[in-house]
Amino acid sequence: MNYNNKSEILKRANFLLKDAVKNRESLFHTPIISTFADQNISSRVMVLRDHNASQRTIRFHSDFRSDKVQELIDNPKTSIIGYDPALKTQIRLIGRSTINHLNKKSLKAWNESQAISKKCYSVKDGSSQKAKKPEIYDFHIKDIKLEDGYANFCTIEVAYHTLEFLYLQRQGHRRCKFVWGAKGKLSSTWLVP
Repeated sequence: MNYNNKSEILKRANFLLKDAVKNRESLFHTPIISTFADQNISSRVMVLRDHNASQRTIRFHSDFRSDKVQELIDNPKTSIIGYDPALKTQIRLIGRSTINHLNKKSLKAWNESQAISKKCYSVKDGSSQKAKKPEIYDFHIKDIKLEDGYANFCTIEVAYHTLEFLYLQRQGHRRCKFVWGAKGKLSSTWLVP
């Protein structure tokens, strides 16, 4: 891998993100997603479900009742960051999120989800709600109707316009920023690490 070549760096970033969709061992499988909550920044770890390099989109799944969904409806600006110390690589994305709820995109993602994932959306009340007794939210998969959870399921699709790649190495780190303009034209810049 030539970390002095911007084109190879972008290919590497796309490979790592695509691999992370199915590779649960990849630390890019669970990046940190940040949104705005009024005047505050709200961050959480989420599971990467899809990456489309040509469309510059990534997808996550969420409970439609969650705080993060409302935050993204109010302000779709989104920042995503992942770091793998074994690979000495950090990838940061900046873009805008779209919520897909009860539409073709959410239904397709729901149908592709495993039963163990679907059960999370059948929880009484919504994610992040206050609970007096957490044990009342425990359930066994046999006690729920999985398909009822679809009403609470949504996808968060982030269309990113900025990708920043940082590689740490002893002889000198490499940091490069890729930005796609409004018409999709790519520009890239080396940054001081």
